[in-house]
Amino acid sequence: MKRIYLKSNQRLIALLLLVTVSAVIYSCGTSNADAPATAPPAQSLPVLTVSDHQVTAHREFTASIEGSRDLEIRPQVDGYLDRISVDEGAYVHKGQVLFHIDPRPYAEQLNNATAILQSAKAALESAAINVDKLAPLVSNHVVSDVQLKSAKAAQDAAKANVAQAQAAVDAAKINLGYTSIKAPADGYIGTIPFKTGSLVGKGTMQPLTILSETKEIHVYFSMSELDFLEFKNQFPGNTIEQKIRQIPPVELLLADNSVYPQKGKVEIVEGQFDKTMGAINFRATFPNVNGLLRSGNTGRIRIPRELVKSVLIPQEATFELQDKVFVYTVLDSNKVEGRPVTVSDRSGRYYLISNGLKPGEKIVYNGLDRLRDGMAIAPQNMSMDSLLHANPI
Repeated sequence: MKRIYLKSNQRLIALLLLVTVSAVIYSCGTSNADAPATAPPAQSLPVLTVSDHQVTAHREFTASIEGSRDLEIRPQVDGYLDRISVDEGAYVHKGQVLFHIDPRPYAEQLNNATAILQSAKAALESAAINVDKLAPLVSNHVVSDVQLKSAKAAQDAAKANVAQAQAAVDAAKINLGYTSIKAPADGYIGTIPFKTGSLVGKGTMQPLTILSETKEIHVYFSMSELDFLEFKNQFPGNTIEQKIRQIPPVELLLADNSVYPQKGKVEIVEGQFDKTMGAINFRATFPNVNGLLRSGNTGRIRIPRELVKSVLIPQEATFELQDKVFVYTVLDSNKVEGRPVTVSDRSGRYYLISNGLKPGEKIVYNGLDRLRDGMAIAPQNMSMDSLLHANPI
């Protein structure tokens, strides 16, 4: 009986220990769960105060660049290319020899024509002698005047033969001159698809090369029907020609987004819209003194437009959602709210806002990807003037 009593006491002690440990663990867990969570600190983000500015906006249009004249260099006579005196891409001057066609056949034609001319001149001289011989005989009634008339007719025929032979000589000289193909103007040589020894002629479909005259460059661009209507309303004048004359000098943005150093002038507009494209073509002319522009380059024409007070914000302060542009405005409680805005135009890296923002309102400048509606921030005020100074329009 004593053994049984001892075992019962040991079991009771073990049960009490288990209950005590469970209570301690439960109380620890309860105290941790009931402790209040610590809120994360508000993000410190730069904030801009919106204001209006006097700005110059730009409309940009995709453009293609061509020389003021692109001249096809074609042979005027048939023959084998004897020599090519220029390389592709070379700058040449007016009158410089570009290609040589084998001149020997045409030199022989000139020699033959010259010989025929000499024979015709000898025949003319003989006919003149015959007329001079018959004239006194007719005066003295030794021979009839019929013989003199016949002699004069032969002399006239000899004169015609001389003229014909002289024309053949001149034609042969021209053909011989055509064997040296010269540059008709200053410019750059394009691709040369032929090699020395190639047979070329007037019937050759492909030109020997294309010479681009590039002292001035023509830049062609198109406006849609809507853009054209805005253009007509933007500039004063009763006719399109008068409105074009009012367009200020335009800029050319090259393929690397750099601005061509010289400004151009819009000169002409096509007479009608392209029905398939729904656009009308314009042409602007730029000086190309240093030859930086070449035919075939592409770029964008930028036409300036003066705007009287416009709300201006940097593009970095916006984000797009479902094809709409939004900004995060900062409310009085320093909480942010997403708001759609209407972009009327752009100038450099800035948007011009026509609706959605008023001067004096504040917007978050960057860090937009970390924001949600209703979040509180610690605003760091930035000056729009300092931003414009660092990144001018």
